Order: sequence, then C-alpha cells, then structure tokens
Amino acid sequence: MPVSKCLQKSEPLWKVWEQKAQKNGLRHQVYAVNGDCYVGQWKDNMKHGKGTQIWKKKGAIYEGDWKFGKRDGYGTLSSPDREKGKYRRVYSGWWKDDKKSGYGIQFLGPKEYYEGEWCGDQRSGWGRVYYSNGDIYEGQWLKDKPHGEGMLRLKNGNRYEGYWQRGMKNGPGRFFHLDHGQLFEGFWVDDVAKCGTMIDFGRDEAPEPTQFPIPKIEILDPDGVLKEALAMFKRSEEDED
Repeated sequence: MPVSKCLQKSEPLWKVWEQKAQKNGLRHQVYAVNGDCYVGQWKDNMKHGKGTQIWKKKGAIYEGDWKFGKRDGYGTLSSPDREKGKYRRVYSGWWKDDKKSGYGIQFLGPKEYYEGEWCGDQRSGWGRVYYSNGDIYEGQWLKDKPHGEGMLRLKNGNRYEGYWQRGMKNGPGRFFHLDHGQLFEGFWVDDVAKCGTMIDFGRDEAPEPTQFPIPKIEILDPDGVLKEALAMFKRSEEDED
C-alpha cells in the first residue's frame, strides 16, 4: 500500500535573509550612514546591553548600558578636548530613556562639577555643585536650578542658609558674614534681602571684624513701638484722603 508523506513547508527566502540580517548578540563595529559607529550587544536589531557609541560629527563617546536602542542604565559620556588632543569625561552616572536620570556627576569644567540627582536631563532633587571660583552650593534643585532649601558657601567662608526659587534666594534665610563676625537673618526676594536683623556673631574670632560692634536694642517694647508706628502711618494716610 503506497504511503504518502506531507512535505514540510519551507520558509520563504526573503524571510530567512531577514532573520540573518537581524542584529542580535555581540557585534563588532557597525557603522551608520552618517558615519556613527557602535560596538556592543544587540537585541532585535536594536542596541541592547553593553555597548560603545561614537558620534562622528561631534566626536563624543558613550560607554555603558543600552535598552532597546536608547541609553538606559549606567554609562559615561566623553567629548574630545581639541587643545589637549584627548577625551574628557562630561557625565558619569545613570540614564533612562536616553536622558540623564538618577544619580550622576556632570563635569562642567576643569574645576567645576555637579554631583547629585537628575531627571530628564536636568538637575532635580538633591545635589552639590563646585564652582570654578571656589563657591559651593548644596541643596535642592528643580529644572536645573537651585530650588527649595539649600546652602551656598562662598570661597571666603561666608555662607547663606535658606530657601531658593528659580536659582535665586527667595524666602526666609540666614547669611553668615564670618569674615566680619556678623549674622543677618531675614527675608529675601530674587537675591535681594528685603528685611531682617543684623547681629554680631563670633566677632572676637572673626578675621576682619568691623570697627565698632552693633549696638544693642535698648527699646523695652519693640513690638509696641512698631504697632504705634503703623497706627500713626495709617492715620496719616486717612488724613491725606
């Protein structure tokens, strides 16, 4: 009795070629049309895993983690230093969806850098920046600017402790003039101290104290004097009307 066999269906050649063309696993240098080069791991034809990307136009290099074609995980971004003829680190830290997110260090110059939290390529959260002039800011950030509670310590040792908005002193705060041995405590608006009190603070240990100490307030009832002054001011306004 004759036996018939079902022939196995073979994959179309175009599908076989397409599967072979898909980049998966570790690959050596893969060049893009614009000259960019990538060496590392792939998954489903996308950069995925560990890899190094070199951008031809800017000369920048990224070494680190990738996820479905985007920088995601820990990695380091470097750019060429034309004067010294070598690469310098620009950023080392965490990435998400091709943007700086999480903890990282941004190198802004030879003696200036930021270390702290990032969100969507902007400094957001807690962070500390060392400026090239010797000043240091440590505190909260929002949208790449100091925002919230923070401390600015100047090169000469003087410091401001208080609140910030949009990169400027805004709200209650204290400024320690340690070089003169004085403390100002008050309220700021856009980096300008609007009202407050100044007292001697560690005057005997200050390197450059003022010639005369700040006199003590001799008024027995300063609050009562202020209320009386406000009442007089209101009466004068009523008389003018």
